[in-house]
Amino acid sequence: MPNRVPKGSQGFTLIELMIVVAILGILAAIAIPNFMTYQAKARQAEVKSMLAGTFMAATTVMYAQNGTYVITDIGQLGFAPTGTPRYSYWFDVNGTPTRIVGGSTATAPCDVNSAPVGVASSGSGFTAGARGNIDSDPTCDDWLINDTKILTNISNDVTS
Repeated sequence: MPNRVPKGSQGFTLIELMIVVAILGILAAIAIPNFMTYQAKARQAEVKSMLAGTFMAATTVMYAQNGTYVITDIGQLGFAPTGTPRYSYWFDVNGTPTRIVGGSTATAPCDVNSAPVGVASSGSGFTAGARGNIDSDPTCDDWLINDTKILTNISNDVTS
């Protein structure tokens, strides 16, 4: 005698499968944007560490040795980004924001080839900056750090 399966226990109905697919779609709609935001915030760790390096170079190399933050050549700073940076880094040279060699040179979708507003230096203080794009939209992510090590995100690409 063949093994018979009782009627009604042969598998899932189409409605049950559609409900599961709908639930998975809702979960994905919630999870994917949150994941993208966390990923973008993690990419901002680069700018924080590189600007801390710029701060250390400016305070230990320039100010400690020369008593001033004013430089006449970007090489005097003694700092260069490493790896493959997403940001361009800027320091003031003779009153002009100047790119620190080794940063990003991307022009699209956000042009990082101009300094963020606020990059300046004087004999007793400085503000260095960084500009990058971390989520492939036209908005740039702009950061500044000053001689008192205050780090400011003046244009946040994560929240725009």
